[in-house]
Amino acid sequence: MAVYFGYMASLLLIVALLVNNDLKFRWYNLFGNICFIVYGMLLIAVPVLITNIILLVINVFYLIKVYTKKENFDLIEFLGDETLVYKFLHFYQKDIQIIFKDFDKTAMKGKLNFVVLRDVVIANMFSATMHQNGDAEVLLNYTLIKYRDYKVGKFIFEKEKVFLQSKGVKRIVYKKVDNKKHEQFLKVMGFNWVEENDELVMIKML
Repeated sequence: MAVYFGYMASLLLIVALLVNNDLKFRWYNLFGNICFIVYGMLLIAVPVLITNIILLVINVFYLIKVYTKKENFDLIEFLGDETLVYKFLHFYQKDIQIIFKDFDKTAMKGKLNFVVLRDVVIANMFSATMHQNGDAEVLLNYTLIKYRDYKVGKFIFEKEKVFLQSKGVKRIVYKKVDNKKHEQFLKVMGFNWVEENDELVMIKML
């Protein structure tokens, strides 16, 4: 039985090195430490046990630090043709295309556009077409990989709900969701699949 915990621990630590999110890195490490602790107890391998208990404490410390850290969030509107916006979109173009395959940066002008700053760093860029019925049809809702911990989404859809409503938004609508991870994010944020006009769309009511 001990060998399985050893393999599992090794696998978790390998995965931790492959993820590109600090929070996921800590969680995978933590579970890997737990498996190694069980492995060390079963084999009475004291060095393995001591090392992983210390690493477990370190990972717990950093996770508590992450979850209790107070960050400053801010929302800034933009027109859609600014140089800084184009530079941001160009730099993250490949990752954006994975989530928003049909996104066209030239279509942003005149739309509902804003960026979310997280400790004065651009963490998210949002663009939507406003319709007369109050639907905000999302063209782009891109969050940098390192900030994909749901905090940005909660800031937009919960804390800035009044801002969105002041712009006439009654519903946030996704006509197309191709990326499974983004779909999961939307479900956590309270979006639901709804059939409208013979097509499935994801909608969140404000």
